[in-house]
This record gives sequence, structure tokens and C-alpha cells, in this order.
Amino acid sequence: MRLEVKNLAKRFTIHTRGGVEIEGFSNISFSVKKGSFLSLRGSSGSGKSSVLKTIYRSYLPSGGAICLHTDEGSYDLAKVSDSAMLEIRERYIGYVSQFLQVLPRIGAVDIVATPLVQKGESEAVAKQKAREMLDFFGIKEELFSLSPLTFSGGEQQRVNIAKGIIAPKMLLLLDEPTASLDATNRKKVLEKLHTLKNEGVSMIGIFHDKASMEEISNEIYDIQG
Repeated sequence: MRLEVKNLAKRFTIHTRGGVEIEGFSNISFSVKKGSFLSLRGSSGSGKSSVLKTIYRSYLPSGGAICLHTDEGSYDLAKVSDSAMLEIRERYIGYVSQFLQVLPRIGAVDIVATPLVQKGESEAVAKQKAREMLDFFGIKEELFSLSPLTFSGGEQQRVNIAKGIIAPKMLLLLDEPTASLDATNRKKVLEKLHTLKNEGVSMIGIFHDKASMEEISNEIYDIQG
């Protein structure tokens, strides 16, 4: 087992409304095996993205446990310190958000190559692999050196996915990875995700597209709003 989520809950305090608390989600329990894909399904506002952000510890959980099992040991992500969580993210957990968040004036190739360089790949090899990944996702070569902040929404999403999967960690969290993509590029993303599964990467994802979710998922977990 790679990840076990047990009775996870998150409440939000709205300070602009006198500190009133609202429930984001509660009683969330599931597990993910090595090389398995679990999808979160639920209506808008049911807390799907908040569950991912809580696992990644962008949100601090209000209750429950998030047990990550690695070859070096197990960690309860709900309880580890902030500094420990930063190290765990760097070593074990990747996150692909709905929107590309990068510094301006940095070219697409450099953005996609960065995770490989951080893992110890030479800059030349990392950039070549980044070019191949961008080409696979249909980004035109003349755009490689340009900032993706100038790209269309669909192109930005493809750069975002390329950056998120080019150097995959053992657990990958994906928030609407195919949201802005046409049928051809959705198929390409799913092809890469299948490859990652075969390589033993565990994944948790959210899909707007039902067909994509059903194709890639080993299990679908329903969240009730």
C-alpha cells in the first residue's frame, strides 16, 4: 500500500465573517496501492480539490490520518512538521494543479526541464527530454523558448502536465489534468498516465471528463457534498 487516508476531515474558518467555521469535507477514507490510480468523484463543491490539497498539506487537516508508505519508512502527513512535509514533497509527492503557476520570462523548455535538473540530470539531457515531452503534447517548436504565460489555456495546461510528469515521484496528485484539452491531447495525457502506472507511480486524480476518469482509474471514490 502506498497511501492510506483514514477519516480525513477539513473545516475552514472564515475570518471575514467573525470566525465562522464551515465544513469542507469529513469522513474521507481510502487507500491507494503502488502503481494504482484512484479518482475522486463528486458534485461541484463537494471538496474534491480540497482533499488533494489536504493530502499535499497546502491545507492543514482538521482530523484524521494520511499515511504515506515509502521504502524508507511511513509518515502521517496529517501530523508531520511543516519542514518535514516540505522534504516529503520534494522526495515523494508531485502535484499538478489546474493552472500553470510559473515565473514570467522563463521559457517552456526550461520550466519543463527543471524537475529533471533537480533530480540530478544534466541540463543538456534535461532540456532534450523536455523538448521531446513538449513535442509529444503538440507544443510547436517555435514556442519552446517563450514563456508559457503567453500561450493559450490549452497550451499552458499541456506545459503544466509535462512539467508535472517528466520526473514523476512515487505519489502524484492531479487536479483536472485534462480540463482544457481537446480529445487528441486528452488521449495523449492518458497515454502518459498509463505509462506512469506501469512504472509503479501511484496517483490520485480529479476529472471533469467521465470517459477519461473511467479509462485511467483502478478505483473511483465518491465524495458526498
